[in-house]
Amino acid sequence: MGFNDILQLLYQNIADSSWLEIVAASSGLISVWYAKKANILVYPIGIVSVLIYVYICFNAQLYADMGINAYYFLFSVYGWIMWSQKTENKKELPVTFCNTINYIVVAILFVISLVIILALLKFFKSDDMQYWGSFVPYTDTFTTSIFIIGMWLMAIKKVENWLFWIVGDMVSVPLYLYKGLVFTSLQFFVFLIIAVLGYIEWKRLARKELNLA
Repeated sequence: MGFNDILQLLYQNIADSSWLEIVAASSGLISVWYAKKANILVYPIGIVSVLIYVYICFNAQLYADMGINAYYFLFSVYGWIMWSQKTENKKELPVTFCNTINYIVVAILFVISLVIILALLKFFKSDDMQYWGSFVPYTDTFTTSIFIIGMWLMAIKKVENWLFWIVGDMVSVPLYLYKGLVFTSLQFFVFLIIAVLGYIEWKRLARKELNLA
């Protein structure tokens, strides 16, 4: 696929996008930007994005994708609650590094999500032999599991959440380009840049918290 072909596909993807898709994509980007700043607005804006995607996926009969976005909605609500809590000193939940227990939960959650997502894909796409004859279902399963972990770690304000977003975004950029969804690929490229900046910023905040402790 040449550069001109990519530009043509990008133009076509944008032209084919509904206003709802544009709102969902835009609010998703704004949400990630607020996440980078550890600003609680990441959640209300992110909820707008995922609810629109739930609606879009339902109408398109993409039930597995709808289920994933429903999960993102639930964890956005959970994260909003967690970030809203104050300590006795009226201090908000601090940005910190993962501990051993966090890593154990990450490993368990990763394995469980892999199994569940692959089972969902098998159920909803069992007749699509072309789909299962490629690397796409397994890559989709991997990236979704990575993003699920990222959502949880972000909800409890762990620096390492950005590492999972970075890995997932790096895989998603060529994955969606392969699918011919150039606009989505470009979106994930922007997500990748913000995720790198977010990791740098949250490391700074976590180290500052350690120095204050």
